[in-house]
Amino acid sequence: MILDLQNQLSDSQALTATALSTNVIDLGVSNPIGVGEPMAVVFNVEVAADQGTGDEDYTFAIEVGSNAGISSARQELGRMIFESGTPTAPALDADLLVAGFVFAIPLPIVKAGVQNRYLGARYTLAGTSPSVTVSAHLVPMKNVPAEVIYQKGYSIQ
Repeated sequence: MILDLQNQLSDSQALTATALSTNVIDLGVSNPIGVGEPMAVVFNVEVAADQGTGDEDYTFAIEVGSNAGISSARQELGRMIFESGTPTAPALDADLLVAGFVFAIPLPIVKAGVQNRYLGARYTLAGTSPSVTVSAHLVPMKNVPAEVIYQKGYSIQ
């Protein structure tokens, strides 16, 4: 997968509480997203999510806003929720958030003229001791990894 530094939202961002991605993307005054090329944000888990007490939950959301802090005119474009224990739909099991796990959130087509100029990721962590380290990049949908990487089921002695 080809990654562009200008489209990087998080670079090995260590999370222990709710936070905005380290970087936000300035879409400019004319701010279409996905017009002509469907886009997605790809997340790569670099350090597994902590589930020590079994009550940790992790939400990954893509948001746009009218300021760089994405606190004004904030709108959510997509999200994925991971819950410890027995997840309730539409959440996925937080057991998936192991090092090397890659997932994508497709973005809807947003035409020019929408008032939200800045795009970023918001990480919402809940529970007793949540922590996870992730990287996130905005990429064309055609560059989203299609292969699934499974953990090896053998050991070499």
